[in-house]
Amino acid sequence: MSKKNNLILLPVFIILGIVALQIPFTKIIGSTQKFSLFDFIAPVAGGFLGAGFGFVSVISVKIFELIFSHKIMDLTTILRLLPLPLAAFYFGSKSKLRALIPVVCMILFISHPQGRQAWYYSLYWLIPIADSFLNRFKSLGATFTAHAVGSVVFLYAFNLQAAVWKSLIPVVAIERLQFALGIWLSYKAGMWLVKKLKNINFGRFNVLSR
Repeated sequence: MSKKNNLILLPVFIILGIVALQIPFTKIIGSTQKFSLFDFIAPVAGGFLGAGFGFVSVISVKIFELIFSHKIMDLTTILRLLPLPLAAFYFGSKSKLRALIPVVCMILFISHPQGRQAWYYSLYWLIPIADSFLNRFKSLGATFTAHAVGSVVFLYAFNLQAAVWKSLIPVVAIERLQFALGIWLSYKAGMWLVKKLKNINFGRFNVLSR
């Protein structure tokens, strides 16, 4: 999309994101916190706004959530802002260099004493690495990018034991397939809506330029 369209859609995505944050989906495994509807639509922002604007829109929503949740502003809290913005960046990027995100996550995971004992957990992140070159399953690539970043943050912040990571392996497959499907459906619905908006005319003004 054009830069003009991005500037129009940026506040729209931020507002939608803030609303979606209020709709819970399921608990994060091994945590009392919950995923929300925002986890479905956040990566899609990169598809409509591009990697840069997508990252900005999602990080804006996460910062809004952080401010109004009155959480302690420590390094762990700040790092936990990153999974979804980086997933949006991955979804919107056309560069093979986006593979560096899961590559770095694999290295960090295996470098940790607990992660090293469950190293095969990180093999999930070969999916976004592979799709950086194939560019055919962006929804899967994006959700596993968020998963990679989030897992590494949890590992280093809470020192989760290797046994926990091993037990999560079969659960992650189901969980991430659900998210990939949700991201794909969100993107298709968004594409339909954008197409409709392009056909709305108010005199000489188009809601979105072609």
